[in-house]
Amino acid sequence: MRASVPPLVAIVGPTAVGKSALALEAAQRLGGEIVSADSRQIYRGMDIGTDKPTPEQRRRVPHHLLDVVEPDQVFTLAQYQRAAYNAIADIHERGRLPLLVGGTGLYVRAVLEGLHIPEVPPDPALRQELEAFAQAEGAQALHARLAALDPDAARRIDPRNVRRVVRALEVTLLTGVPISRLQQASPPPFRVLRIGLTRPRPVLYARIDRRVDAMIEAGLVEEVRRLLEAGYSPSLPALTGLGYRQIIQYLQGELSLAEAVAAIKQQTRRFVRQQATWFRLDDPQIRWFDLELASSADVIGEVQRWLEQTSG
Repeated sequence: MRASVPPLVAIVGPTAVGKSALALEAAQRLGGEIVSADSRQIYRGMDIGTDKPTPEQRRRVPHHLLDVVEPDQVFTLAQYQRAAYNAIADIHERGRLPLLVGGTGLYVRAVLEGLHIPEVPPDPALRQELEAFAQAEGAQALHARLAALDPDAARRIDPRNVRRVVRALEVTLLTGVPISRLQQASPPPFRVLRIGLTRPRPVLYARIDRRVDAMIEAGLVEEVRRLLEAGYSPSLPALTGLGYRQIIQYLQGELSLAEAVAAIKQQTRRFVRQQATWFRLDDPQIRWFDLELASSADVIGEVQRWLEQTSG
């Protein structure tokens, strides 16, 4: 591998596995900076429910692509990819190591695989029509419409992920070209190391439970209340995500606080299972570490060896 090809280390894995803590330590040890690959940490004012790095952590290590837009602003995958590449180039120019860190599989894939993302702006009327169809006929029926137009895209998208199904249909219907054909890939000019972090599922679930309890103690209810009082609609995509949706239901009297907390924990476990389809343990491109068996020093040592072996 030529030394002129700059490095990029991706740290991936499920929610609550310990990506952020390990990335902070790795960045400090290796002269790195962190590029977030989390689709919820882009929103300003949404700190507790997204488990955003603290101000103290950001002082220790520079972070990129946090607090990019307001909760009611659109930030497309194409915009994210462009911003991530700009951040990575800037880090390389300063002679530092970029660490792409996060659990949003599509963000990670967009950067590492160089997806060609269709620059198709949202069509509110079409989206409303497709979402109304999903509500009336069910998510599976909407997914069947996508399968008829673009079988390849339908195979990649979980039928339960109505937002992604709607977007795929939107692009396909507006351009007349299947989104899977538009989303071809051209790998970027980096040498990439993919580090995957995992833990046994029972341990991970216990960590999720503790993290949700900590979010409540840190003021998640107050954070959501502030967002609503600021005039943000509960139906915004930003506020229908994990944690926020359930606390809004509590604030609107639909759930007790205990029920909302239990729902957040349950839905986060389900999300972990969905993430497993993006970050597969049998993916030969990912070097996996079980953090119940390996220390942070083991993982950072692997990154150091890779950097040395591929630098010339």
